[in-house]
Amino acid sequence: MFNQCVSDGTVGSQTVCMLFNFLILAILARALLSWFRLDPGNPFIQALNAVTEPIIDPIRRIMPRIAMLDFSPMVAMILLAVISAPLQQFLNDRGI
Repeated sequence: MFNQCVSDGTVGSQTVCMLFNFLILAILARALLSWFRLDPGNPFIQALNAVTEPIIDPIRRIMPRIAMLDFSPMVAMILLAVISAPLQQFLNDRGI
C-alpha cells in the first residue's frame, strides 16, 4: 500500500512521497487501534484523530457502513496511494 519513493527524485517528489506514506500509516494505525477500547483523551489518539479525520470524514459521509464495518479508512488509503504516484511524477518532471 505504501508508495515507493524514487531514490533520484526531486525534493518535492520525495516530500510528497514521505507525506503520503505518513498519512497512509497514520490511517492504518487509527484503524487498527480502533479495535481496542483506548481512552479517547489519550494525547496520541487525539493527535492521530486530528491528522486523519480531515481525510476520512468526507469519505465516511459518502460511503455507508456495510454490515457495521467502516471501509472509509481503506478507501482513504487507496485514494492517497492513487493520488501520490501522479503527483510525484509531476513534481519530478517539473524539477520541483
